[in-house]
Amino acid sequence: MSITTADIKQLREITGAGILDCKKALQEANGDVDLAVDALRKKGLAAASKKASREANDGVVKAEVSDGGELGAMVELNCETDFVARSDDFQAFADSLLRQVLTNSINSDDDILEEPFIDDPANTESAQLQETIAKLGENMKIRQIARFELGDSGMIDSYIHIGGRVGVLIQVSGGSADDAQFAELVHDLALQVAAAAPRYVTEDEVPLEQIEAEKNIYRAQIAEDKKPDNIKERIIEGKLRKWFSEVTLMDHEFVKDSSLTISKLVKQKSKELGSDLKVERFARFELGVD
Repeated sequence: MSITTADIKQLREITGAGILDCKKALQEANGDVDLAVDALRKKGLAAASKKASREANDGVVKAEVSDGGELGAMVELNCETDFVARSDDFQAFADSLLRQVLTNSINSDDDILEEPFIDDPANTESAQLQETIAKLGENMKIRQIARFELGDSGMIDSYIHIGGRVGVLIQVSGGSADDAQFAELVHDLALQVAAAAPRYVTEDEVPLEQIEAEKNIYRAQIAEDKKPDNIKERIIEGKLRKWFSEVTLMDHEFVKDSSLTISKLVKQKSKELGSDLKVERFARFELGVD
């Protein structure tokens, strides 16, 4: 009988096993989910299923930029306790995961699970994760990954803060990593993202529906005010400007000099270096935070 995606999803939810393992078990069991569950348990591939419902909000964030600076990667690997997070086995798996993301064109935490494990290609990443869960006795999950590839010019930088609890990957174009002044700017921007936690680079990246949702909140807040509509709209715009200054990197005050926004800082450095500098993108991971 044919095996559907829904069957595979159901078996994964029951056992916590990988997609390929679930598909194979269902094929061998002629689509019988109960028999497939038994088969996976006998093989030890469902050993972690009882732990799968437990919260995994500890762990580590790791980042790395290749020697040539053309690639950057960052991963967040979660477990349940700081004790396991500091263990050699957990850290080794996180290091392997990071190398796998850096050296392969992987941009999704779902895609990586079925990739051959970089240190043992006979195993999938999912199978290796399940083995590590069984060994360490705690639920673990690959929460998120990021991978940046440099364009024609610029620099990718990374920063890890608070013992691996916050990580940043950032890409800035228009300069060269060999230029100390440009490299310092890029690192300062990475520090800014770590400290201030913006969600977007510029206002243009903010989804229109999210902007409208914010406006609706502000409208509700002043709905009972007796002010004229045009005054209310000015109040709403003012609140929106403040919100943009919190969620967009370019509108932030520079943490090293509050007289500058990041936008002004980048323009200033562009003029000094004689090049059009631009923050292309960034990723910020904070342990246990979506």
